Amino acid sequence: MVGHSAAFIVASVLASTLAMSGSAAAAQTTPAHYPDFRGQWQRPEPGTVKGSVGSGANWDQSKPGGLRQEPPLTPEFQAIFEDNLRRIHNGDQTFNQQAYCLPSGMPRMMLSYETLEFIVTPEMTYVRSDHLTETRRIYTDGRDWPHSITPSFLGYSIGKWVGEDGDGRFDALEAESHGFKGPRSYDANGIPFHPDNQTIIKERIYLDKANPKLLYDDVTTIDHALTRPWVVERIFARVENPLWLEHVCAEDNHHVAIGGEDYFLSVDGLLMPTRKDQPPPDLRNFSARQ
Repeated sequence: MVGHSAAFIVASVLASTLAMSGSAAAAQTTPAHYPDFRGQWQRPEPGTVKGSVGSGANWDQSKPGGLRQEPPLTPEFQAIFEDNLRRIHNGDQTFNQQAYCLPSGMPRMMLSYETLEFIVTPEMTYVRSDHLTETRRIYTDGRDWPHSITPSFLGYSIGKWVGEDGDGRFDALEAESHGFKGPRSYDANGIPFHPDNQTIIKERIYLDKANPKLLYDDVTTIDHALTRPWVVERIFARVENPLWLEHVCAEDNHHVAIGGEDYFLSVDGLLMPTRKDQPPPDLRNFSARQ
């Protein structure tokens, strides 16, 4: 009798638990309420989408690269930006952390050098970048900001889904990101962030209502290197018949940083200068070739 009673109690508890779980699941928003972010997304070719004027690899897609990006930098950081542009002209990439396979970080990850993938769940939205194999986690489970955040290149992101049409479906994901570390930059132009890394990034990610093959990311960056929040619109195009490829940065990276200098490896594996009259690296720990 004791065995049967115990079995009955276990069965009752299990049935009750399943019933409660079913009720809780029914009360939660189902995946059907979310916009269809599935698939593979890439930045469109310049000029193929309204608003995409400059290179898609510039932070502001509506403007050409270099000084014509017109970032609202303070005079101090505008000078750093202009110096980085001069260094690019001379073949120097030491300011560009991505040239040495360090992560793009935020917001540069959203340039989509390679394709992006958005994986939506009720508790979290993942943003995967094939470039440098970075993965963002945007928490949508209603959590508060933690008391402390371990700094990272991608930061810590909390988001919420919002609806606008009263049709019971979500239309956009709004996210805010804190807790960064450097070095980071917006793009290969060398537009700098403040080294205090107190950047705040706000995003609104949504599909084009007239064309679900387009995805928008309205990005607002707040940083002490800026005179005001910098707002840009990133545009992505859905890839037809996508192929998922592996991109390993270090596998074919020819940039070498030695003693604050940027050198380049030739196809023969020999160290080459990247600018005229560049000093060679210090070879004091190597024996002279006989």
